Amino acid sequence: MIFDKKGTTTTVFQEHISLKEFIANFKNSYDEIKNDNLIINLFSFSSLTAGDVLEFLDLSNTHRTSKKSFVLVSDKVAYDEVPEEIILVPTLQEANDIIEMEEIERDLGI
Repeated sequence: MIFDKKGTTTTVFQEHISLKEFIANFKNSYDEIKNDNLIINLFSFSSLTAGDVLEFLDLSNTHRTSKKSFVLVSDKVAYDEVPEEIILVPTLQEANDIIEMEEIERDLGI
């Protein structure tokens, strides 16, 4: 599992592994990054479905309750194919933009 930390945001990715293994590794490493905003880069998965993205729902809900952002990045699944509780964007830049907007909202108490 690879962590790329910039400020209060950590991008998580790993290559050449199944989604099931990725999620298991993520859960095992979560304590290291639980205080950061998280971008989960899923570009290394050649095929990804809305069902696969739903595997992150509990992790996302847990992380967001601690007032931190949790953004999935993939261009293989459209954002309207997943529930509103999951933030899914097609690019890393959009993920960073979402986190920046959520940080501003948290600072303003929105």
